Amino acid sequence: MALTREQLKDIETKLVELAAKEVGPLLKEKAGTQFEAYDDKANQVDLVTAVDKKVESIINEALTKLYPDFRFVGEETYRPGDTEIGNEPTFIVDPIDGTTNFIHGYPYSCTSIGLVENGVPVCGVVFNPHLDQMYHASAGNGAFLNGKPIKVAERDLKLQKSVIALESGSERSSGSSGDDNFDIKQATYRNLLSDQGAYIHGSRSCGSAAMNMCMVATGMLDAYWEGGCWAWDVCAGWCILTEAGGVVVGGNPNEWKVPVDDRCYLAVRGGCSHPSQKSFVEGFWSHVAGKLKYHW
Repeated sequence: MALTREQLKDIETKLVELAAKEVGPLLKEKAGTQFEAYDDKANQVDLVTAVDKKVESIINEALTKLYPDFRFVGEETYRPGDTEIGNEPTFIVDPIDGTTNFIHGYPYSCTSIGLVENGVPVCGVVFNPHLDQMYHASAGNGAFLNGKPIKVAERDLKLQKSVIALESGSERSSGSSGDDNFDIKQATYRNLLSDQGAYIHGSRSCGSAAMNMCMVATGMLDAYWEGGCWAWDVCAGWCILTEAGGVVVGGNPNEWKVPVDDRCYLAVRGGCSHPSQKSFVEGFWSHVAGKLKYHW
């Protein structure tokens, strides 16, 4: 039986409390203090600290006590080829999204706690304690920033007039290694920014997928395009964005519906009509310079 709106709102409230009381103070205390306390994961720019692992343990323990029948998928406990996201209610958690920012003390790191049911994000909390920003939402209950409803101002959505979040990511292998993703991303950025291409107003980079998603949710950014991030990076922000009237589609052309673990996404703000969003997406896709391919 599907979770009701009332049940989801109760879960949302508990996640907000967990993020505010148990996680936020630790992130705020330790930010900028971990320069020598990290290990590389996939490569020398894909970083993890002891704080990441501690925060995930805190969240996992708390959620297991509250919801023993729900599954848990976390960035630090993910196992390639073994971890799957099924139809049952599953918490998908990034203990610190924006770890590089966290290590350097740059105030755009956050904890991201999402819940999916039947593979669809239905609840999300993203908390940036450095800027005291608590984004939260659950399906059918609206989206909020620090307890106040997120309302995106109604205005035109045009690709040429847009500001879009773009990230270099941690996977930067060039085509010479047989992986074209980095080259495709860079060519797409050129297509979007060039006066011979889409000529968008500009690009921004928070260094955190969750924060990018939330800024699209509030309408501060018009869109966010990314390949290479993970379900735990986008799950919570996905729910917040859709509850604020936005949409999430595939980052590759003609992929109108993608699973939360697709690893390639285009997020578009609300404050406009569905036909406007559709037109924006199709216009954006026309500038994507190839097909991004990532493994779960």
